[in-house]
Amino acid sequence: MSSVSLKPSQRSDVAPFIAMDVLAEAARLEAEGRSIIHMEVGQPSAPAPKAALDAARKALGHGRLGYTEALGILPLRQALTNHYKREYGVDAPTDRIMVTTGSSAGFNLAFLAAFDPGDRIVLTAPGYPAYRNILKSLGLVPVEVKVGAETRWSLTPAHLEEARKEGPVKGVLVASPANPTGTMMSAEALSELIAYCEAEHIWFISDEIYHGLDYAADQKTALEYSDNAIIINSFSKYYCMTGWRIGWMVLPQQLVRPAERIAQNLYISAPEISQIAATAALGSVQELEAVKAGYIANRELLLDGLPKVGLDQLLPVDGAFYIYADISRFSDDSLGFARKMLHEAGVAATPGVDFDPVHGHEFLRFSFAGAHEHMKEALVRMAGFLS
Repeated sequence: MSSVSLKPSQRSDVAPFIAMDVLAEAARLEAEGRSIIHMEVGQPSAPAPKAALDAARKALGHGRLGYTEALGILPLRQALTNHYKREYGVDAPTDRIMVTTGSSAGFNLAFLAAFDPGDRIVLTAPGYPAYRNILKSLGLVPVEVKVGAETRWSLTPAHLEEARKEGPVKGVLVASPANPTGTMMSAEALSELIAYCEAEHIWFISDEIYHGLDYAADQKTALEYSDNAIIINSFSKYYCMTGWRIGWMVLPQQLVRPAERIAQNLYISAPEISQIAATAALGSVQELEAVKAGYIANRELLLDGLPKVGLDQLLPVDGAFYIYADISRFSDDSLGFARKMLHEAGVAATPGVDFDPVHGHEFLRFSFAGAHEHMKEALVRMAGFLS
């Protein structure tokens, strides 16, 4: 049998995550001895909290780590219930919380539990590229809606009305704070959108992975407005635990058992050691707020410095650790521009086409999750590159 006749599936034909391609190219240049400032990936430079590391070491000392129940260990789920009561004043019952292998597994589980092949799910453009790629690979239809300054880069019921003219909409996915824009929805905008979805029987999925990293407005969880909202979060960003691959969901009661059944078969369970470490991390707020103070300093530095080097059209940076910059005065090819800046200036950033295939050719995303001194050096290098 000829190997030529054996082909990849159509569902595997999704776009690459360009930020990771940029990271790989930056790593190759570093291996050649080049100095690279990393502003391409949204990854904290700080380690996991000390309490999380200590808990993991203690677990390793016992010598045995195994499967857990698919919903996650009870101490972590109970700690998350307490977290929602403390941070938001809302009820997140432990039996509706599910621990996942990072937020990525959470999206897979949410999409599989709530939707059938061919269902249409509305996303923002610009937006996190993995949303559309996961949806496509699962046989679902991402409906990307352009958002802009007129709605402060947020989806509105009017957007959904327009999208529904082209066909039924079964779900809506929003992030606040958002990636790549760093913008946040106001409480009013969030509540209005959720109310519309409730009235029209549309699943509302809230990506809250950047909660904790708010600077210009108070964060709101969708749980404040609906028990039918699907909440997805992670320990990767605020808790500095990207490599631990640990996240969680708060599910509507009717989706708990479906998601659990799917997880049992796809993943069995999230890694036990990561669950143990994450439980400890929830009590490390003082340490994590010190890390956040570093992001605040980086944000202030770049909001002052980027306009001085020529990048003076920036979206509001309400939260997360990204700046989405308009580079149209320099280029209409963000992919080529990012590659040139990487090779000539040693600064790695993510081209906007990763987040918006239609309009992203005029934007770059800069992550300011790195060290303050690196952000200073990046501005020096970009000043020379752009002059």
